[in-house]
Amino acid sequence: MRIESDLKLGFKDVMIRPKRSTLNSRAQVTLERNFTFLHSNYQWKGVPIMAANMDTVGTFEMVKALAKHKIFTAIHKHYTLDEWKHFMNSVPDEMIDYFAVSTGTGTADSKKLTNIFSQHPQIKFICIDVANGYSEHFVNFVKKTRKQYPDKVIMAGNVVTGEMVEELLLAGADIIKVGIGPGSVCTTRVKTGVGYPQLSAIIECADAAHGLGGQIVSDGGCKIPGDIAKAFGGGADFVMLGGMLAGHTESGGKTIEIDGTKYKQFYGMSSETAMKKHAGSVANYRASEGKTVEIPYRGTVENTVQDFLGGLRSTCTYVGASKLKELTKRTTFIKVQEQHNEVFSK
Repeated sequence: MRIESDLKLGFKDVMIRPKRSTLNSRAQVTLERNFTFLHSNYQWKGVPIMAANMDTVGTFEMVKALAKHKIFTAIHKHYTLDEWKHFMNSVPDEMIDYFAVSTGTGTADSKKLTNIFSQHPQIKFICIDVANGYSEHFVNFVKKTRKQYPDKVIMAGNVVTGEMVEELLLAGADIIKVGIGPGSVCTTRVKTGVGYPQLSAIIECADAAHGLGGQIVSDGGCKIPGDIAKAFGGGADFVMLGGMLAGHTESGGKTIEIDGTKYKQFYGMSSETAMKKHAGSVANYRASEGKTVEIPYRGTVENTVQDFLGGLRSTCTYVGASKLKELTKRTTFIKVQEQHNEVFSK
């Protein structure tokens, strides 16, 4: 046993200090970024925000809504081959750059991935997603996938430490998913005691990834638009959203009406709800590590997108960053004093 005493921070622990700016308007801020990925050498341009690969968020409908803004969707792994065929017949060519096929690491997952790419070779992105990215099996699956698909962009995770980011990049991943337990419907930290404050995970993992020429996506923990800005300020290349994109017309999840008010279900992919839906039950060797909530129906996702993009542009004007790429260089975090006003209430 050992104890690390270094300070570790989440989004709520800091604020971004404003700086002198020459920008006159939010309209002067460019949110699009250009990336050339490490192993595939594929060039991508867009707004580096992602819808999470949850079946309540990463839907085909979400792809079509977000791609109009050049925002990315990691499509959940539970669609059938027929559903993929129907989607690919309806999606315009210009949207190909804005979604990924998600997969687990089982034999059936690997076979399904092969079937999807044999039918739709024009798809460019793969998201290899497991709750715990620290296993040898996971690293070997990333190596195998890279060998099988040398020209695809591979996103893999989740991890929270620099050394594992480096190992996965060296194994063949281009983008590493960073985050264990910060999501609003994830209970991993409660059930296991395992986790890492998200902002510190971003800072440390981004440093490791950028040293090797890779990228990271901050996955989880963004509850408000300001959290997205803090993630980018901390060095994230992409930011993945779950709860912020749930509850919309384009979101998955059952629609429920309670006392005349419409709600949509939102749940973690390790929750009892998800496991019963996709596997029939919770396996007797594991516990549910997610919860199910009802979110008031929010209408179409368009207004939410405009809200967080506007907030991000505003952050950039406060610190003088004319491009999103410059935000991390212009960011100074202030640690917020916890309960600083308690002394005045006694």
